[in-house]
Amino acid sequence: MSTLIDSHCHLDAREFDTDRDAVVERARAVGVSMQVVPAVTRAGFAAVEATCRRYLGCLPAWGMHPLYIHTHQADHLDDLRRQIEAWRPAAIGEIGLDLFVPGLDRATQEYFYVEQLKIAREYDLPVLLHCRRANDEILKQLRRIGIKKGIAHAFSGSRQQAEAFIKQGFKLGFGGAFTWDRATRLRALAFELPLDAIVLETDSPDIPPAWVGKGRNEPGEVAGIAAALAELRGTTLEEVARRTTANAREVLGIP
Repeated sequence: MSTLIDSHCHLDAREFDTDRDAVVERARAVGVSMQVVPAVTRAGFAAVEATCRRYLGCLPAWGMHPLYIHTHQADHLDDLRRQIEAWRPAAIGEIGLDLFVPGLDRATQEYFYVEQLKIAREYDLPVLLHCRRANDEILKQLRRIGIKKGIAHAFSGSRQQAEAFIKQGFKLGFGGAFTWDRATRLRALAFELPLDAIVLETDSPDIPPAWVGKGRNEPGEVAGIAAALAELRGTTLEEVARRTTANAREVLGIP
């Protein structure tokens, strides 16, 4: 059985409260040996920590998401440092910019994004990036702050932007979105980009693959996502699993 890593999975989410043990067992049964669980708010650190302590193979990432800027306070950045000191994470995340959702103050987003990049640099940690409609702005700050490792989560940019992330030392997260037939541009990227630049993810409970439809996504779907990528690229599941797992381990510093 191929070993797989879900590089972005919100296993702490309320959607899993009724059957989280079963969700983890299903993932293990199909070879998903590790899941990276990113926080999205300061208040969510405790739930991420509890989840990662309960399940072997779950690794935390500490960060504050741009969609929740209305909850973030400047002193939460000090709490983030304390959390890193208490439990060194796989990455700082989920952080970034969202220029798609209306009503999110851009200046506030940029403040928390930049300050968290500085913390990542301070602790020599990779970052998990939320970059919806904001790839160029995200890249600008990565270069300015000097961040050279991480994952562009749920990548949906252009080929040029993909190459810019790769040049910066980043991997690109591909999950359920490319499995839909209508996602022609994203499927082209999944086919064309170097396999060494790709990591697999679910973003569960969100972004379900085509075979799940509108249902809840979960980390075990990484196995189907890997199979879909192998079919698209005309290679074997074993090759996709081996190389994407190695990519995730490399960028996140996982032994």
